Amino acid sequence: MADAGREGLGVTGPLDGLRIIEIAGLGPTPFAAMVLADMGAEVVRIERPGNRSLLGLDYDILNRGRGFVTLDLKSAEGRNTARRLIGRADGLIEGLRPGVMERLGLGPDDFAGNPRLVYGRMTGWGQAGPLAEAAGHDITYIALSGALHAIGPAERPVPPLNLLGDFGGGGMYLAFGMVCAFLEAVRSGKGQVVDAAISDGTAHLMSMIQGMASGGQWQAAREANVLDGAAPFYRVYQCKCGGFVAVGAIEPKFWTELVERLGLDLAELPAQMDRSRWPELRAVIAARIAEKSRDEWAALMEGSDACLAPVLTLAEAPDHPHNAARGTYVRHEGVTQPAPAPRLGRTPGRIAEESQVRAMDPEEVLKAWGA
Repeated sequence: MADAGREGLGVTGPLDGLRIIEIAGLGPTPFAAMVLADMGAEVVRIERPGNRSLLGLDYDILNRGRGFVTLDLKSAEGRNTARRLIGRADGLIEGLRPGVMERLGLGPDDFAGNPRLVYGRMTGWGQAGPLAEAAGHDITYIALSGALHAIGPAERPVPPLNLLGDFGGGGMYLAFGMVCAFLEAVRSGKGQVVDAAISDGTAHLMSMIQGMASGGQWQAAREANVLDGAAPFYRVYQCKCGGFVAVGAIEPKFWTELVERLGLDLAELPAQMDRSRWPELRAVIAARIAEKSRDEWAALMEGSDACLAPVLTLAEAPDHPHNAARGTYVRHEGVTQPAPAPRLGRTPGRIAEESQVRAMDPEEVLKAWGA
C-alpha cells in the first residue's frame, strides 16, 4: 500500500488549473469536491466558525486534498469575502436548500462579473418540484426512484448504506455535471448552473433495471430476479466459519466452472435457468459452501472464472493481494483510504500533499488567484 498515492503519479491531474470554492457540507458535496480535487482541481472549502469537521472526525477522508477558510456567512464581512472568492473561481459547490444561497446574496445571478462560473448545486430533490423544499436523506431520495424497493430480501427493502443515493446518484453526478459544464464553458465562455438532485441521479442509475422492467424481464417482488439474490448463481452464501462469499456466475461457462470447483456434478443439478427449481438449487449450493471456510473457498476459486469472491470487511479490503498490487488503497496522513479513481494514463489523479486541516487566509487565496 502506497503512503501518499500510487507510485509514479504525476504532479498534476487532468483538472489542474481549475479553481473551485466549496461550501462545507455533508456527504455528497464533500465527496464531489474530493473527486475533483483528486483529479487536480484546486478546491478551497468555506467552513463555519468553530465547525471545521461536520462529522466530528480528526481526519475526514471526504475533506482530503484541500485546505479551508473560515467565514461567517451570516455576517456582511463573511459574505463579502465569500463573494470575492467565488468571483475568482471557475466553479462553486454548494448543498444548501434551494434559495438559501440567494438569500445570502451568493446565488448564481450574483456573479455577473464571473460569466464562466460553473455553479454546482447538490440537493436531494432538486432546485424545483413539489418536494424541493422538503428535508430528506439518502434513504428517502432513493425510495422515490424505485431503487430502494428493489434491494433486499423478500420481506422488506434494505438501505444500501448511503452509497446509492448520496454518492452514486448525488456526488458523482454533481462532479460529472460540473466537468461537463467546464468543458462547455471552454467553447462558449459561459458558465451555467448544475442542478444535481439525488433523486434524479438515482433514477438515472436505475436505467438498466427500469429497461428490464419495461420489457417484462423484471418482477416487482424482491428476491425474484436474476440480480437481486433470487438466482442461485448470483447470491451471497454463508461459509463454515460464519463468513460469506459472493457468487456471480451468470454466464453458462462461468456457472459450469463454479459447479466443477464446488465439487458438484452439473448433470445431477437442476438446470441453471429453471426458475421453478431455483430454491432447490440454492439449497444445494448453500449446503456445499457451508462445508468450508470463506478463505478456503477463496483460495480454491482465486483467479478462476468461477466468479466467486470472499466478502471482505472494511479492515480486510486494503490488504487483499489484488487491491494491494493495484494500490487501490493508500495511506495518507496516517489514514488508510481509497486512492483516486478512475485511473488516467497520462495525467493520473492523486491526493494533494496539502493537509486537509490546513487553515488558509482568504486574502492569501485571493492574492494567489490574482484578485
